[in-house]
Parts: sequence; C-alpha cells; structure tokens
Amino acid sequence: MKYVFFDIECACVFKSVAKICAFGYVVTDEQFNLLAREDILLNPKGKFHLTDRKGHEGLVLPYEYEDFKKYPIFPAEYRRIKAILEEKDAVVLGHATLNDVNYLNLETKRYRLPSFRFDWLDTQFFWMNTEGKYGQQLGLGAMAEALGVEFTPHRAVDDAYATMRVCEALCRREGTDVKGLVERYRIKAGRLENYQIRQPSSAGQRKYYAEKNEEKEAHFRAHEQFYRFVNKHKDRRRKGGALEGKVFCFARDVEDDVDVSVKLVKAIFDSGGKYTSHPAQCNVYIARGEGGERYKNALAGGAAFVSLESIAESLETV
Repeated sequence: MKYVFFDIECACVFKSVAKICAFGYVVTDEQFNLLAREDILLNPKGKFHLTDRKGHEGLVLPYEYEDFKKYPIFPAEYRRIKAILEEKDAVVLGHATLNDVNYLNLETKRYRLPSFRFDWLDTQFFWMNTEGKYGQQLGLGAMAEALGVEFTPHRAVDDAYATMRVCEALCRREGTDVKGLVERYRIKAGRLENYQIRQPSSAGQRKYYAEKNEEKEAHFRAHEQFYRFVNKHKDRRRKGGALEGKVFCFARDVEDDVDVSVKLVKAIFDSGGKYTSHPAQCNVYIARGEGGERYKNALAGGAAFVSLESIAESLETV
C-alpha cells in the first residue's frame, strides 16, 4: 500500500466552473518515505480570477501566469491524473479534500470526460476527529503550525507535501498510522464516482450532528413556548404600572430558559411593561452577560443593559 497526497490550484473557481492550472501530488510508502513528488501544470484555457473565500482580495499563486499557455490542457493529462488517483493499492488523501474533488469533477464535466472513481481521506477531517471539534475547519497552514510543519503555501506540490507531513505528524502524535486513525475514529472515506461526491463521515461526527439537531429542536420548542406565553399575555398587561413605557428584550439564552423567561416577562407585563423580539426596538435589554449581536443592536438603539443576575433574587419571589 502507498499514500497519494494531492492538492489542486485553479485559475478561477465559480459555482459550476473550476479551471485547474496545477495538480500537485506526493507519493509515499506507509512509513511516509517519499517515492514521488510532482507539480503537473496545466493550461486552464481561461483568465486568472483569484479571490479569497469571501470573494474579496486576490490570491497570488507562485507561478508566472503567462507560462501556463505553453502547458497542455486538462484532457491531455487526464489519464495520467486518473491513474495516480485510481491506482489499486493507493490511499488518496488531501486537506479540505472536498474542494479539490469538486474541482476534478467540474473539469471532467467541462471537457465531457468520464468521471473519476476513487475513495479519499482528509487530514482536516482527521484533525476534527482527534480534537472532537467538528464545527471547526482548520486550514492547512494553521494545522501545520500546530504540528510544527513548515511549507510554502499555494504551490500545489508544496501543499501536497505539507499535507503529507501534517498527516505524518498527526499519526505520530496519535501513536498510530492512517489505517489506525480510520479505525479508531470509525471514519468512512469520501468517494467520487459517476460525478457524485460522498463526503467522509465518522461516528464522532454523526454524534455531533445528532446533538446539534437536538439543541436546535430544544431551542425551537423553548422559543415556541416562550412566545406562545408572550402573545397570550401581552394584551393583559397592567396599564399605568411602574414599567409603563418600558420595552424589554431578552438574550436568546434567556428566552430559551423558559422557567426564568416566562416568570420575568409576566412580572414585566404585571408592571405595565412591553416585550419585543427585536433588540433594536427595546429600551431595556436583559442578558446574563455583555456581548453578542443582539446586545450590540440593543445598545446601538439606545437600550440600557440589565444583567439577569442583578434581578435573579427578586425573580425568586415573584
């Protein structure tokens, strides 16, 4: 068995177009001994339009753009790239591999070539599983820094080599190899076949998403219960009470704590105050602490901040 680490750079990437200009790959044995290393440069047949993830500042690749015109187009190197990725005894890996797999998929469609067919693993996904942080997508540079690996960014073959070194360092830290990581975290490889992409998954990720879904459902239930109470009682508030003219808004976590929020909004209505779900429209904002977008919006609208803790004792007597 051997490992094939690859990385792709594109002249431009849009929703349905990814014009590949460089396919970099590194081949090693199972002990990460280097067997091959190459940058396959390609004529993207299109202008360079390089942006960051937000579509703002241009990215700079360490190539002379004019030189790409002398290289072959993707179909000319398609069979060689396909052979590298589909070799029978190869384990294919990348970093944030889904992006590169998608680029390959788009280029084969662009030139009406047969789909690639291979399984793939992802060092970024390995990191998520070892750290238990499935909501955090760590870039190659940050992961390399965390593991003491140096590299030159945005040259495809160098990124592929850095990915290999990152994988090696992670395996060394975990006291196992790639197969061991896959087995330990019950990782199912991603796959590209018939132009269909299946992302990698793991037992830990499935548990994470199950818990997130439960949190969302719990939030929805609490939100519904709280606003059902607000809507039912808002017209029954005491006129001329001590809080007449005051409009309150709570932080989300306070709203979701129904035992507290219902008791608090009842006390507000009983004293003539009002409640709004829009922080910019309130003049009193209640939260457990300062910070967050709702807090900023409330204070920007002129609201006073009151900590929940400061009124907790009086709530107990309500």
